[in-house]
Amino acid sequence: MTCLDRRSFVAAAASLAAGSVVPSIPHIQRPDDPLGVRDDFPIVHERTFLNSAYIAPIPRQVVAAGRAFLEEKSTHSLQLGPLLRKCGEVRAQFARLIGAASPDEIGLLFSTAEGENVVAAGLGLKAGDNVVIDQLHYDTEFVLYRTLEKLKGVELRIVKHRNGAVDASDFEPLVDARTRLVSVAWVSHQNGFRHDMRPIAEVAHAKGALVYADAIQAVGTFPIDVVASGVDVLCAGGYKWLLAGWGVAPLYVRTAIADRLQLDRYGEMHAGRELPDHTYEITTNARRFDYSSRAFGDAYALSAGLAYLEHVGVGRIEEHTINNLARKLQEGLDKQGHPPVYAAGKPLRDRDLLHVETVRRSASGVSLGQHRGDGP
Repeated sequence: MTCLDRRSFVAAAASLAAGSVVPSIPHIQRPDDPLGVRDDFPIVHERTFLNSAYIAPIPRQVVAAGRAFLEEKSTHSLQLGPLLRKCGEVRAQFARLIGAASPDEIGLLFSTAEGENVVAAGLGLKAGDNVVIDQLHYDTEFVLYRTLEKLKGVELRIVKHRNGAVDASDFEPLVDARTRLVSVAWVSHQNGFRHDMRPIAEVAHAKGALVYADAIQAVGTFPIDVVASGVDVLCAGGYKWLLAGWGVAPLYVRTAIADRLQLDRYGEMHAGRELPDHTYEITTNARRFDYSSRAFGDAYALSAGLAYLEHVGVGRIEEHTINNLARKLQEGLDKQGHPPVYAAGKPLRDRDLLHVETVRRSASGVSLGQHRGDGP
């Protein structure tokens, strides 16, 4: 066995901690914890938390990864090489999670909203072009495309929902030869509606349009096959179901359409292969959207969150939380005569839906918090 002096040992240990996920102690599955995860989430000892669709609690392993990163920066500083390698790990983890063909199809942005802006800018939208979304989308899209209507003459077309749901047949009448983009929240933050993406993509592609998916409410809750879905571009921030924080949002760009999105910003991360006269060859895949330094500490946290999801298994998460707990809750409320609650007792309408935030234990039973739906 090779002996290490104290300095070498500390340096090696700190590097290991900053670069890997702290493993959890094996849990014995209990009836109230079939996934064996409750001991990793301190919040469950304080309340019954039902609002990860807003801001999710994080497991101890993610806390440990973030702490290790800060400790490493405090005691040894950091070098760019290991930081970029960690970002490479995040690309590979996210690619596996969504079924992308390669980690090269994954870029790293700062937020889900940035993903939509990158696509809108990259398409070079101009007067006469149109973008199609539905009423179940998030605020970002309404703000973005209404602004582009005023500034560039781009038409925003909005598909109306039918009792809180839409399908490809609702999109089809609004998609034509001047449609450049069909943008959909894979799972709506308003009512949890899950879009059937493949038929919508087929409608868009038949007219030559791209499909963008805001997937912040989807990735991590059920298995996703982004290739089978037909989605061209997808983005998801990390602070919900990916069990991390803010600052890093993986961006999927299908290789076959990557060259249709032009860059609208440039930075030091484009300085890869150097050419004569201080020029550079910029990669053509999704990595080119990483134009500047990342929020590296958040990348370490996200890597830990993705590793945690991979360990537990998204299929198991879907089976337990959606097919089991959520359905039991819905059936129980129905039996007690409690229909879905919308603002002022009205049907679903634009921003009116109220979400359950938390159910808190109290001496008298439970108390209920509500807030307007939030998304990316």
